[in-house]
Amino acid sequence: MGVEISALNPYYSPFLYHWGQRVCWSFFRTMWRTEVRGLENIPQERRAIIFASNHRSFIDPPLIGSIVPREIFYFAKEELFGIPFVGWYIRRVNSFPARRSVHDVGAFKTALAVLHGGYPLLLFPEGGRRLDPKKQWVARAGVGMLAAKTQALVVPIGLTNTDQIGHFAKVRVVFGKPMHPPQDEGGQTYQDFTNQVMVRIKELCQ
Repeated sequence: MGVEISALNPYYSPFLYHWGQRVCWSFFRTMWRTEVRGLENIPQERRAIIFASNHRSFIDPPLIGSIVPREIFYFAKEELFGIPFVGWYIRRVNSFPARRSVHDVGAFKTALAVLHGGYPLLLFPEGGRRLDPKKQWVARAGVGMLAAKTQALVVPIGLTNTDQIGHFAKVRVVFGKPMHPPQDEGGQTYQDFTNQVMVRIKELCQ
């Protein structure tokens, strides 16, 4: 613990992070009348936390980041970092590139460094946006693996209606009670724990 953000992300800009946080929250609150529940479930002490959420829209990361009071880290698909200005900006608000088509060892090591450094990390257990109902609520083992290896608390988040932003449906964000990590006992333990997290996320969306 005690690692500075700049040691994890040399591009980090406190001004851009907190300015973006305020602007995004004002936008979400005004445009989609965003309702937030369960803020009391976010641990106040500085420690490793994995925020685990369902993922239906490109707005999900900035939405969650605009609500969580601490600086959090994200992963974004590698292609975004090649877009002029977009790549420049997201690097400065703690986004790191991840390759979703392969097992990205570099992204995994970054996630370990963030959590061992005592900072929150946002992850989507489904592995990416899932708009097809047949592919929703199916979790990969990554959340369980990272939680076990770092002993990070996992805070489940249920997002509702972020896939309906074009219709200006009211968005709801619900933070669940922290889930304690499993012991590091191998692959099936990782998957079983991540499945439990996914079940809780689904419950929070109802």
